[in-house]
Amino acid sequence: MNTVKAIKNAIVCLALLPRFLAAAAMFWLLDFLCIRKRVFGMRAHSGGGDGDANDAAAADPPLCVSDSNRMCTLESLKAVWHGHKLDFLKAARLGRGAPNTEVVRLRDQTRGRVLDYARGDRPLVLNFGSCT
Repeated sequence: MNTVKAIKNAIVCLALLPRFLAAAAMFWLLDFLCIRKRVFGMRAHSGGGDGDANDAAAADPPLCVSDSNRMCTLESLKAVWHGHKLDFLKAARLGRGAPNTEVVRLRDQTRGRVLDYARGDRPLVLNFGSCT
C-alpha cells in the first residue's frame, strides 16, 4: 500500500512541477524588480544628479517593504507548492458533478453520503453553520 501511495505522490509531484517552477520564476522576477528598483532609487537619492530624477523617484510608491519581506523565500515557496497541490487534488471541478462526500446525521450519528438526501427534482440545500 505504501508503494502505491509513493507512486501517486511521485506522479502528483511531476504533474505539479512545471506550474510550481513557473510560480517560483515569477516570485524571483518580482523580487529582482523590487531589489533593482530599490538599488537604483538609493543611487538616485545618494548620488546627486538632477533634481527631476530625485523628484520622480520620490513620487513612485515603494515596491518593497523590507529585505525580510521577500517573495521568493522558502516559506513562500512551500506555501505555493501546498496551494498548487491542494488545487490539483481537489475533488470539486467546474463543469463536473458535485463530489458525494460523507456526512454524519446529527439525530442518530449515522453516516451517509450528501447526495443520498437528494429527492427527485427537489433542490438539495446544505447549511454549513456552527453553534457555540
